[in-house]
Amino acid sequence: MTRVAVNGVTGRMGGAVVETAADRDVEVVVGFATSDVERAHGVPVVHPEGATEALREYDVDVVVDFAAPEGALTVADACAETGVAMVVGTTGFDDDGLDRLDAVSAEVPLLKASNFSQGIQVLQRLVGEAVRALDDYDLELLESHHNGKVDAPSGTANSLLATIQEERDVEPVYGREGHAPRDEDEIGVFARRAGDIRGEHELVLAGNDEVVTLAHRAEDRGVFAAGALDAATWLVGRDPGRYEFGSVVDAS
Repeated sequence: MTRVAVNGVTGRMGGAVVETAADRDVEVVVGFATSDVERAHGVPVVHPEGATEALREYDVDVVVDFAAPEGALTVADACAETGVAMVVGTTGFDDDGLDRLDAVSAEVPLLKASNFSQGIQVLQRLVGEAVRALDDYDLELLESHHNGKVDAPSGTANSLLATIQEERDVEPVYGREGHAPRDEDEIGVFARRAGDIRGEHELVLAGNDEVVTLAHRAEDRGVFAAGALDAATWLVGRDPGRYEFGSVVDAS
C-alpha cells in the first residue's frame, strides 16, 4: 500500500484527497498545514517546517501537494532531502519557485500539473488541433473558479494559453475596459470567481460566420483528487526527474 502525505490537508483539495484515498489502495498517513490543528480528516497534521522529520517518521512514499507556493516549496525541499517523490498540484509559483522545483526534481521524481483531470488532458490536445486548423479565427479564453481561489488566471488556463501560443503568435489581453478595439493577434483571457465553482474552462474560436467552443467543467473536486492519487501511485519508484500528468493518463 502506497503511503501518502498530503500537503495542504486542511484545504478543500487536501480534504478531497484524503476522502478519495479511502476508496483506494493508498493510505494517507500524515498531512502538512500551517493551521494550528493537530488532526484534520482523521490524519495527524504537522507544520511544513517539520516536514523532513515527519516524512521519515511516517515512512512516506509520496507527497500529494495542494497548498500555497511557499508551503509547497518548503515540503518540496524536505522531499529532496529524504528521497520522497512529490506530486505538485499547487499553482501560482513565480520563476524562482519554478527553478526550485526543477532543483528538487534532480533529486527525486516530481510531477507537477495545473490540473489532474483526464478530461482537461484531452482538452489540451483538442485545443492545439483546433487552433492549428482554424489559424485565422479569433480566440477568447474564459475560466471560472470558486471565490476562494487566489491566483488568476488559473494554472489550467495558463497551460491552455501556452498550448495556444505554441500554435499561434497571440498576445494575451487580460480583460477589456473602455475603448478597446480587438487586435487580430490577441487573445482575451478572463477569470471569474464566484461561489463554489469547481473549475470551468472554455476556449472560443470565432470566424467565417461560425463559432467553435471547446469547454470542460468539473462537477466535483474528487475528479482532481483521483487524478492526483493516480499520479502519486504511478510516480513512486521512478527515477528522479520531471514528469507530466499526460503520461499517467496515457498509461491508464
